[in-house]
Amino acid sequence: MAKREKEFGLELSQAMAEKGPLCVGIDPHSALLNAWGLSDDAVGLREFSLRVVEAMAGQVAAVKPQSAFFERHGSKGIAVLEQTLEALRQAGLLSILDVKRGDIGSTMAGYAQAYLSDESSLAADAITLSPYLGFGSLSAAIELAQQNNRGVFVLDLTSNPEGASVQHARGADGVAVAANICQGVAQANKAAIDAGQLGNIGMVVGATVGDAVANLGLDLAASGGPLLAPGVGAQGAGAPELEQVFANARPQVLASTSRGVLKAGPKVDELRKAARSACETVINALQ
Repeated sequence: MAKREKEFGLELSQAMAEKGPLCVGIDPHSALLNAWGLSDDAVGLREFSLRVVEAMAGQVAAVKPQSAFFERHGSKGIAVLEQTLEALRQAGLLSILDVKRGDIGSTMAGYAQAYLSDESSLAADAITLSPYLGFGSLSAAIELAQQNNRGVFVLDLTSNPEGASVQHARGADGVAVAANICQGVAQANKAAIDAGQLGNIGMVVGATVGDAVANLGLDLAASGGPLLAPGVGAQGAGAPELEQVFANARPQVLASTSRGVLKAGPKVDELRKAARSACETVINALQ
């Protein structure tokens, strides 16, 4: 496993400028495997994943494997995930491993070593994290990511209805949980912000959260990091919704799509065509 020489935030911003602000997921759930005529086992999983990597090479800014769909196949599935991450590296594609880990102390440090260490076969360019044991609980992962030029995306405002009961809650000081997370990300990105660069520490903010960002007092642009945004384009959010949610932070948005592109498979050419179309939609929506 080679070390990353360039900071994740800087490399991502360059990839977004060159290829467009789109991240395509690898979500090999059973229905998609079946639709592609593949077996719902490690063999089908490997064929599916490597075909997506082949199709997305040179086409998109990043690719996001969803760890759950590999984990469900046990050790053989994890082996395929390792192969997929290596294939992404070889293809020159930035990887964002969607694992949503969140814990405390030595357990969080263990997760960090698994996904952000240069020595790990499961290391990705960036991973997703859950901060709902307190933003400070993520320190081991954030520190290792910064040390190794890798990135993390912290869940902040998600579009699922259940998320609001936690994310919109306010502390004794009146500050919303989501706003505290945003402030923590800004602090973690201070050096990059001072250097005028996109930071390594990003957030996940749903493109369909409406007026929640404004109502809760989040300054997304001031976070200084990339904003991984599911729900753009065909998934529901167009230009008006993106202006409402992201306002002057739209240049930081990396739109995420999975099934919208993957349903075009299994042919590589059709996957590429779907990715190009999705990217054009995102670019138009973010203008």
